Amino acid sequence: MILVVCALPEELRFVAERSNVEIFACGVGPVEAALGTARKLALGHYESVVNAGIAGAFRGRANVGDALLVSDESFADFGLEGGGALSLPGGATLRERERADPALLARCLPLRIPLGRGLTVAEVTATDATAARLAARYRCDVESMEGFSVLRAAAVARIPALEVRGISNYVGDRAHAQWNFAAGARAAAIALESVLDRLTL
Repeated sequence: MILVVCALPEELRFVAERSNVEIFACGVGPVEAALGTARKLALGHYESVVNAGIAGAFRGRANVGDALLVSDESFADFGLEGGGALSLPGGATLRERERADPALLARCLPLRIPLGRGLTVAEVTATDATAARLAARYRCDVESMEGFSVLRAAAVARIPALEVRGISNYVGDRAHAQWNFAAGARAAAIALESVLDRLTL
């Protein structure tokens, strides 16, 4: 069984039901995504996890209506302000980046879906200044609110995972974000259907 995690059911409303796929809406944001995914993985038996849904694109990295496979996710503004390593007791470290499973990504390479880097935020970016700061610091292509959390929960559970995103808007000033939820949802659905075909071969 493959677990597909989205934030809201509407994001994957164009995806057809499959007997070997369970779609789970975890709720919006990194906390809901981490808690919901961890609980599903603790109570169920899944061979892989796919985080799927809409995302915003940083300008010049992708266009509204495009789809991307996300190779790795960073958790924005986590740790020391401005970057750098924190000195924590007992040699503890912070995990602010998680990668998609390389084997799953390799199985999807024949699909020719572009690869990108994701950034998970706790609040939607609404200014061009913040978008520029985040793009410069994290070198990311897309912004979501759940990607890191789902990949991290799967990694802790030792279950391979990857991420599929359809672009619904541009990150930055909301007045110029060119929001098109349906275009992002359709792109996510088309890409996800292709990914699921590859993963169930």
